[in-house]
Amino acid sequence: MQYSLIDRLRIWRDRKLAQPAFQRWAADSWFTRREAARRARGLFDITAGFIYSQILYACVKLDLFDKLADGPQSAAELADHMKMDVEAADRLLRAAVAIDLLERRGPERYGLGKLGIAMPGNPGIAAMVRHHHMLYHDIDDPLALFRGELEETETGHYWSYAGSLDPAADGEERIAEYTTLMSTSIGFVAEDALDAYSLKDHKCLMDIGGGEGRFVSKVAERWPHLQLKLVDLPAVAERATKNFAEQGIGDRATAHGCNVKKGELPKGADVVTLVRVILDHNHDGAMEILRAARSALEPGGTLLIIEPMSEAPGAEPVGDAYFGLYLLAMGSGRTRPPRMLKQMVEEAGFGEARLVRTRRPIQTRLLVARAV
Repeated sequence: MQYSLIDRLRIWRDRKLAQPAFQRWAADSWFTRREAARRARGLFDITAGFIYSQILYACVKLDLFDKLADGPQSAAELADHMKMDVEAADRLLRAAVAIDLLERRGPERYGLGKLGIAMPGNPGIAAMVRHHHMLYHDIDDPLALFRGELEETETGHYWSYAGSLDPAADGEERIAEYTTLMSTSIGFVAEDALDAYSLKDHKCLMDIGGGEGRFVSKVAERWPHLQLKLVDLPAVAERATKNFAEQGIGDRATAHGCNVKKGELPKGADVVTLVRVILDHNHDGAMEILRAARSALEPGGTLLIIEPMSEAPGAEPVGDAYFGLYLLAMGSGRTRPPRMLKQMVEEAGFGEARLVRTRRPIQTRLLVARAV
């Protein structure tokens, strides 16, 4: 194979940096030791990542973040709640301190750390942490997952609608399980999206794949002038209808049950939202949904795609590493960079596609397009 000059220089550099003698020198030298230590720590953190996540899982299972939000406590005070002896409780608490979930408050007590402090106000994070035991089981043998050797995954079974030929066939218990998790985790996504894009000039919004209606409910709170529609599978739409009635918005929020890929969508909306929908589907399924969204809009209507995307500056591991494996285990979908989504919406009949800045692109990015 022929290599360019730049490639040859990089190969020389890589071989040099990989030499044990050079690494010892870099660790000792005053002008490279900090970078050498940073890289060593980064590699170790990847190696220990599963252990860190299990410490977080244990804290969530024990509701430690909510408990410590009321004030710092000692291992002795928490031991009964944790159903451990004091020594074991202290070991777990110290481990949580080490990864910034908790922090020491004096010689014996523990309080919320700089990462753990975000947990009490974001129940969606805790819900996903609890849910992750399925994903951990599925990636026990990551090569088998990548090679497609697993006949079934726990994650795919849980999100059964994603790869199902007939998602409407799911029973009430299955639908309730996954729609509740989606609803719990959608709150902060909705807030960031609605802060980034104003709906004041729109009259009617339709949320495709809207689940139990959490996003629509957030829109209703923010923009009381809007008429609202939600489209999802019939059994899911029934749950949304009940929620809208309980929230007192049933007079302007209606839920419509249909299979988006097969059924005709309601007309009348001038803005359509797809909140964490496109990333759940492979290319053909995603294009069917985008074309359905286009058919529901008059020319000039607006499409909003709200979801995590690849290549978000500063959050690259979230898009291609975390969601890459999660969606692979789910059996359907992928995160896409904005440029790919722009190509897809243009192919579906939209134009003027642009990325709108959001507060936390690590979890929420927003692509706006116009029907042509």
